[in-house]
Amino acid sequence: MKSKRKILLSLKDRIRNRFNVSVAELEDNDLWQKCTLGVAIIANDRNFANSVLSKIIDLVNSRPEMVVTNIDMEWF
Repeated sequence: MKSKRKILLSLKDRIRNRFNVSVAELEDNDLWQKCTLGVAIIANDRNFANSVLSKIIDLVNSRPEMVVTNIDMEWF
């Protein structure tokens, strides 16, 4: 669990600092092999928000220790 927390903390900090968004681990806190992250962005331009979220997905996919299995996006 310590290694999971270390990896997630590093990833969440990198996402927050690079993209100025909110990031939180939402589910699966007690499972070492799985996590669910939530990312929130507020913008007045949907295309800009979509671009930022796509870059965040690319960043996560570039990490060899992580495998993205599902992505859900909601717009309000």
